[in-house]
Amino acid sequence: MNTIIVADIFGKTSALEELANAICKKPRIVDPYDGQKMAFQSENDAYQFFASNIGLEKYTKDLSKVLTKLALDVNLVGFSIGASVIWNLSESPASSFVKNATCFYGSQIRNNRKVSPTFPITLIFPETEEHFSVSELISDLCHTRRTKIRQVPYRHGFMNKLSANFNPKGYESELQTLATRSNRCAESPSCDIVRHRLQ
Repeated sequence: MNTIIVADIFGKTSALEELANAICKKPRIVDPYDGQKMAFQSENDAYQFFASNIGLEKYTKDLSKVLTKLALDVNLVGFSIGASVIWNLSESPASSFVKNATCFYGSQIRNNRKVSPTFPITLIFPETEEHFSVSELISDLCHTRRTKIRQVPYRHGFMNKLSANFNPKGYESELQTLATRSNRCAESPSCDIVRHRLQ
């Protein structure tokens, strides 16, 4: 099974490559900047550049193109805006080869709550978000088919070593879970991890 990491607004960084390689062998990274390492000085710089030059719609189309060209089973792992892109694509024909996805702190999901994913997807939300109520969003999404939701005691960005909210404990815990899941699927090409919606 192929694993595709869908980057946040920082794009492809050494930290993300380290994370990807810890999850599985030969991971593929899709990022907003076509693989160019941007070396932003801060999260605010990254956000301003992404918002002004890329945007959610273009990034969603870019991932759609990548998935459309693949004819292999895919496991998706997305962070922040990358997680929101996965969510937006989860009911489209482009996702036909996606077997499962894990989406970390996809805050823009709040603007597209009526999605009905065609594959099992796990949404991992932080303890709080600055611009909306996490508990309200979880309440709205908790009956969505093929969707499992977890809220963790960390902040948005806890999986990114470049983020001010990076949390080593949360990072190691989630990394271990992702690696275990990836290895299980690699051992069984037809592996389909069944998710059940939050009761």
